[in-house]
Amino acid sequence: MKSITVTLVLLAFTLTAFAANDPSIKGEKRRAIQAAMQEHIGQNTVNGHYILYDTITDDVLKLKLAKLHDGIVKKADYYVSCADFHDRDGTYFDLDFMVIEKDGKFRALQGIVHKVGDVKRKYHLED
Repeated sequence: MKSITVTLVLLAFTLTAFAANDPSIKGEKRRAIQAAMQEHIGQNTVNGHYILYDTITDDVLKLKLAKLHDGIVKKADYYVSCADFHDRDGTYFDLDFMVIEKDGKFRALQGIVHKVGDVKRKYHLED
């Protein structure tokens, strides 16, 4: 029974890792998606803080970028990748960014709060 449990745990970790990254998205496409995220973050940064309205809490968030994640997945019409941020109090925020491709160019549309501290939020991009 113990080996079955260990196998299931390892399988869960493996599936989680693959769910966060599509290895078929590579090369210039991967770089362009990440660049679109960086450009979006830069355009929405004031005094070193990324500004985002949180519809769940009805707050304007002012977040400091910690790092972009390497993982990218495709959900419906969007590429999605995330980044780590912190607010002024040090609270951790994981934001997902919706990136679209049109005529070979990539543009990040918006950031979505996916996780605050240890609490995940659900959202749905696929039909």
